[in-house]
Amino acid sequence: MGTFIRNNSLALFFGSIFLLAVVGQTFAGHAELNNMLVASGLEPVSLGRYLTSSDFGVEIMENWQSEYLQFALYVFATVWLVQQGSPESKPLDQAGTESDKDQKVGEHAQEDSPSWARARGLRRAIFSRSLGTVMLLIFVLSWFVMSLSGRVAYNEEQLADLQAPLTYLGYLTSADFWGRTLQNWQSEFLAVGSMAVFAIYLRQRGSPESKPVGAPHSATGTEN
Repeated sequence: MGTFIRNNSLALFFGSIFLLAVVGQTFAGHAELNNMLVASGLEPVSLGRYLTSSDFGVEIMENWQSEYLQFALYVFATVWLVQQGSPESKPLDQAGTESDKDQKVGEHAQEDSPSWARARGLRRAIFSRSLGTVMLLIFVLSWFVMSLSGRVAYNEEQLADLQAPLTYLGYLTSADFWGRTLQNWQSEFLAVGSMAVFAIYLRQRGSPESKPVGAPHSATGTEN
């Protein structure tokens, strides 16, 4: 058990704090919603009803979709785009999908390489792009769920104010939808871009996200 925890400590750590954050957000969001309902002279809702409400759904999904968009873009962009001096970038002369030899696929696969890396045709093509594709699919799904939940939550407010609800397409072009969306996207883009640039000149000893402390500022990717 000790070996398992050590070998999977990164996933266990982030999985644990993720669950704690979701639980904390659930209780905080439930309390906030009930405070608003009571202030408006309405009955508070149970925790179970809150968990199935559009308010909870949109709050969760609007964060998930921006996070997975960030990683999907980063995975695809770093295939072709480089940043001199950043450990978040490939070496400057390796932009692109690289050769089969560099990627250890096909006849260059090792004995312990995944079977799909040794395969030919469609299987290898799918596996070669599986990380970015899965990130992109999760983004699209969470974005879609966010748009559905957001429309329901928005229309509940519209009806409470005796205003006409919006259709789904109407909500997709509304300021409420794009305000929710862009406020998350801009923060993710800033975080990724600043990490790539800060890591050129700053160091974190022992972290794989940083160059070795003594590496020159111009060292890019795995160059030391």
